[in-house]
Amino acid sequence: MLRLRRSRQRTRYTLWGHAILHQEDILQSERFAGSGTITRDTKVVEVSGVLGVFDNDVEAQSAGLSWCRAWVDNHG
Repeated sequence: MLRLRRSRQRTRYTLWGHAILHQEDILQSERFAGSGTITRDTKVVEVSGVLGVFDNDVEAQSAGLSWCRAWVDNHG
């Protein structure tokens, strides 16, 4: 399962925070891997890779968006 949250900024980029279901064992509670993607128009500019594993999808997506904002601040 993949959940996305998009954040438009006043820049030319679109930022995406991803939450990917990460469950090592069926007896463990659900956790989510977080990552971020930066696009411009319809092209991918940069991707973060997995930033960590989080207890819920909102934390995972927020980590991805934070990574994207930092990338734009440094490269945008």
